[in-house]
Amino acid sequence: MTFEDSGRTVNSVVGKVEKATAVPAYFSLAEATLLVLGAIAMEGLRLLPRRAQDFGSAGYWERFFRERGERAFEWYGEWEELREPLERYLRPRDSILVVGCGNSEMSEQLYDVGYQSIVNVDISEMVIKQMGERSAHLRPKMSYLVMDVLQMDFPDGCFQVVLDKGTLDALLTDGEEATLARAERMFAEIGRVLQFGGRYLCVSLAQGHVLKAAVEYFSKEGWMVRIHQTSGKEATTSESEFALAVFVYVMTKMKPVPGSASRILELCAEKHDKPIRYSSLEHLIEAVKERQQYALLCSQLNKNPGMGDVSLDLCSKDGGQARYTLHVVHCPAVKVSRDNRFAIFIIPQGRETEWLFGTEEGRKQLAASAGFRRLVTVALHWDQHYENMEAIQAELSEKVMELAPPGLPTQQKVPFLSVGGDIGIRTIQHRDTSSLSGEYIIEDVKGDDARYFRHLIFLSNRNVVQSEARLSSGAPCKGNKKAKKKKKGASSDPMKPAAVPTSLSIDKSYLCCTHHRAMVAGLCLLKNPERLPEVPIRVLVIGLGGGSLPLFIHDYFWQSTVEVVEIDPAILEVATCWFGFSVGDRLKVHIADGLVYVSSLAAEAPSSYDAIMFDVDSKDTTVGMSCPPPSFVEKPFLQKVRALLKTEGVFILNLVCRDTKLRDSVLAALKEVFPLLYARRIEGEVNEILFCQQQSRCKLPPAELLVSAQVLEKALQQPGRAWDSTYILADMLEAVQLV
Repeated sequence: MTFEDSGRTVNSVVGKVEKATAVPAYFSLAEATLLVLGAIAMEGLRLLPRRAQDFGSAGYWERFFRERGERAFEWYGEWEELREPLERYLRPRDSILVVGCGNSEMSEQLYDVGYQSIVNVDISEMVIKQMGERSAHLRPKMSYLVMDVLQMDFPDGCFQVVLDKGTLDALLTDGEEATLARAERMFAEIGRVLQFGGRYLCVSLAQGHVLKAAVEYFSKEGWMVRIHQTSGKEATTSESEFALAVFVYVMTKMKPVPGSASRILELCAEKHDKPIRYSSLEHLIEAVKERQQYALLCSQLNKNPGMGDVSLDLCSKDGGQARYTLHVVHCPAVKVSRDNRFAIFIIPQGRETEWLFGTEEGRKQLAASAGFRRLVTVALHWDQHYENMEAIQAELSEKVMELAPPGLPTQQKVPFLSVGGDIGIRTIQHRDTSSLSGEYIIEDVKGDDARYFRHLIFLSNRNVVQSEARLSSGAPCKGNKKAKKKKKGASSDPMKPAAVPTSLSIDKSYLCCTHHRAMVAGLCLLKNPERLPEVPIRVLVIGLGGGSLPLFIHDYFWQSTVEVVEIDPAILEVATCWFGFSVGDRLKVHIADGLVYVSSLAAEAPSSYDAIMFDVDSKDTTVGMSCPPPSFVEKPFLQKVRALLKTEGVFILNLVCRDTKLRDSVLAALKEVFPLLYARRIEGEVNEILFCQQQSRCKLPPAELLVSAQVLEKALQQPGRAWDSTYILADMLEAVQLV
């Protein structure tokens, strides 16, 4: 595979709304605050309180500032880190009240840049005396007062701004009723001293119970609520290395409008974007939580680059739908140099399920092949429109730099890699919903070798291609619309995604799925493989999918009778309309539950089939086995399968099981029913094909098994009948092991 590089210089700024996976759970405020202060405690100052509730105690803060001395303690960042969101809501002429000022230098810095009407209050007499003496001569218009924010002495409506940096978080340490009551007293006092049109600017970690309490209170009072995420990647104390996302609540006091019940709830996650409005408090809190998880993820990546497979979705700003899925891959085997520390790989549309792009092991191999220490793979979603590679780069360049390894220069040129230099081709041909299988799509995509393929994908498991067929030149596929004439003046930009050609048909001679190829190869275990195509054999297939497996057997074993059992009538319609499947005298489909059908048939017509094949998926995602459903491999049912087989017949099972213990139990049950059991793992996939026979005397040594496969392949290659040269039956059985 060759990679093309369309590198560009990108800068690090905050990007779109994300949902991150494999990140820590939501921190409680007490945990977060204690972690931020943890570095100070490590210095031996023993400044941490015994209980989180002590953060609201005057005695605690007196001891804190006495032992800390005159060194400033900056909660959640300094003025320059918070300047951008705060200055949007500050005017030089504003009268500003800073509550819980502590010994932060924020007020002094505000004063020095032109905001000089500032009153600072704190519960600690010591810190007020200390700060007042420090600014007495340098900042004569600024005052410091000892005052409890729960009961202030100011007259009503005397301030345009109340600024709070960490005070609410220190006060609201939990969600207990008594603590919430104290917070509401603080809110009431802030509301009392603010004028109409005044702003309460609260710098906070936005823990769930804190955000909920603040937004609920002020929105019920008719205030406008807007949340900003600060533009820094992380915010810490100067001593602490623990990073958390920091937010600024902007609560604007509005005049009451009689009869109005509307609430304005907004989030500004981007530095330059318009705020996003939310219809409910729950949606706003969830959006903030996603931002917090993302910030924690970035922090963890910086501290532990090899933390394992990390994935996240980048969502569109308009509808909030997932637009890109990113995987961060760390490849320690790559020797670091200046130019190979970081790269972005755009996965071509429709190929995100391939082993190289869709598995952790595959992505590691991709990173090693590309030669980068950290690689971010980007999968494009089927339900989103992408203009071209340049547009994707422009859209992603700001966000992906937040995932860059620490120490990467801001102006470092970061390459965008792809296969063939484009974003691939994906055409959604059909979308519908099955009452049994849920929503699904039919898509046509361009593969690595410039061939086109058709996929059936269930949206409940969109990372798995349920069925696949290769398209070839010929008559248009059934269900395809006629190609539209190209409009005059239409763009011929080669970087733009093209549509899949409509003059293509299903190539019935080609089995896309390796496990299907192995299942067909397993038929060489039947007697006289050299005669199989021309002798009458009966085959039962449980699970239709796109129908390529039973259709291949029907076409190449031209005396065979194939019966398929499929529980979902919608899948039969999909196979017929979109995958070239059709029933006939030798190929029939029964719409039935495979369990019921096999059970009834075993009693009525035992020893009926030369081969039985299970290729049926499970809808239960809670079990570590996605194929087949567990009930299909229980011993009583397997005994019924055996009863249906002829004495020298073969039962072939596609097993997809990630649970080792469950797999072992399946093999044990099979071994009890079928004394002769072969297994063939599919390289690069979870699939494992099991070949089961009733009599041990049928056992073939590996060398004879390969010869039988070669004999069968020769018999299937008949003059005038297409045969794909890459399909070598013996290769399918070369890795078979006797269980």
